[in-house]
Amino acid sequence: MTAEVEAPPQLAAPKGHVPGEPGLWVFLLGDMVVFGIFFGTILVLRGQEPEMFVASAETLHLEWGVANTIVLLTSSLFVVIGLHLARVRHHRAPMFFLAAVACGLVFAGVKAIEYTSLVRDGHTASVNDFYMYYFMFTGIHLGHVVLGMGALLVAMRISRPTLTGSPRVASLEGVASFWHLVDLLWIMLFATLYLVR
Repeated sequence: MTAEVEAPPQLAAPKGHVPGEPGLWVFLLGDMVVFGIFFGTILVLRGQEPEMFVASAETLHLEWGVANTIVLLTSSLFVVIGLHLARVRHHRAPMFFLAAVACGLVFAGVKAIEYTSLVRDGHTASVNDFYMYYFMFTGIHLGHVVLGMGALLVAMRISRPTLTGSPRVASLEGVASFWHLVDLLWIMLFATLYLVR
């Protein structure tokens, strides 16, 4: 006869539950509005100066943009797995948040290489409006990545199961929501800057 192993309690979200803290969503929606204005600005610029836009966009390294997109999508998968494991109080949850931080570091490293290459080739923010907006908004996004990595390190710490209580799921959901926004914004930036011709 084998003894049944009791499964750890699952911290299921109630029906109609909004992840994270309500105040976080004000910040996330504000961020989306700012980037929405940026995307609109780029599309207007493209309509006004299509030759400059296309010529400048062709100097970007598409393969690095694709690599960074894959890296961020992978990091979001790690965050989803980490959040799920934290909900069931699994001891491996922190490892997945750490893996997402590693992806963020890879993203930042690739971006630094790309910035260096563009500047070395004379494609600086002062050359034209495309490069000005490119450096400004990818730089703002990179700042979000760095902030998100800090939040993921906190998530790694608070996702550890303890004997005295459950992980702070609302905080973990907030970190996950922010990181998914970072991912979504990059996908929009990638499409707008690298793919639109």
